[in-house]
Amino acid sequence: MSAILAIESSCDDTSAAIIVNGKMLSNRVANQQIHEQYGGVVPELASRAHHENLLPVVKAVLAEAGLNAADLDAIAVTAGPGLMGSLLVGTSFAKGLALALNKPLLAVNHMHAHILAHFIDKPQPSFPFLCLTVSGGHTQLVLMRDFFDFEILGQTIDDAAGEAFDKAAKMLGLPYPGGPLVDKHAALGNPHAFKFPISNMPGFDFSFSGLKTNILYFLQKQQQQQPDFIVEHLNDLCASIQYTIIRILLNKLIPAMEANGLTQMAIAGGVSANSGLRNALGELAAARGWELFVPDFQYCTDNAGMIAMAAQLQFDRGLFAGQNLVPDPRLPLSAALVKEGKE
Repeated sequence: MSAILAIESSCDDTSAAIIVNGKMLSNRVANQQIHEQYGGVVPELASRAHHENLLPVVKAVLAEAGLNAADLDAIAVTAGPGLMGSLLVGTSFAKGLALALNKPLLAVNHMHAHILAHFIDKPQPSFPFLCLTVSGGHTQLVLMRDFFDFEILGQTIDDAAGEAFDKAAKMLGLPYPGGPLVDKHAALGNPHAFKFPISNMPGFDFSFSGLKTNILYFLQKQQQQQPDFIVEHLNDLCASIQYTIIRILLNKLIPAMEANGLTQMAIAGGVSANSGLRNALGELAAARGWELFVPDFQYCTDNAGMIAMAAQLQFDRGLFAGQNLVPDPRLPLSAALVKEGKE
């Protein structure tokens, strides 16, 4: 039997999960509400909140799974990418617990775990498939040939899709986190009411910085002429912005699928919870005869369940870390291939 405790603390969500022989027994997330008043995540406050939340969350998942700490076979933790302070809290806790229990340590790449969240529940994609990973910090198209055999076909050269959602929401006066609120208002608006530029980068890469700038200048100009412009057109603005971001994503995903002869596509990361993106991908899959895979909602945003799934696969392959583990806030996806010099 393999019972693994997984810990996720890469940003502002403190999470723990228990997986036993590939079956998820518990997955808990403690959110940090304090960041709402600042309109974004404050790294120092996030680190302090992780200190407060981590032990209660770990105790909760152990109790829910009916296990004691001594029953664990390994401790897994997010090693990066993420906020350095937040990562240090999680890795320090995991290293200490692993040392105290004399159990092996598993270091998980956060972005790799987002993709592997598709293998927690059924239905599951079969290899090869294309995964569009979209979050607040990353936007990537990853060709998955196997669990640990993959290739990044394209990624953002500047800002991520999730950041574009959140920054646009802030310009519109919506509270943090604004991405889900843009999605909510977009459902009530006309996606063609306003036209914003769709970037066209070479190959399969993305760019969102120009879109953010265009939205800012557009809103400033309109408000000079009509002070209540945003309030009166909020739903249409959200719908038009969301439509543009989704269009940018699909304009790269479609040719990437075709160029690699793929028929299965998946979506991962926090933005995969966006209903507009889900609907657009569903319509695309139906029109092209492709299969679309979307994780359960609880495994879309940052959570330890996805870390546990990746850890289970690493455990089975003997990809362990050691007490010399140092988190890396810019850990590349390629680092998911190697642990302690072993492939």
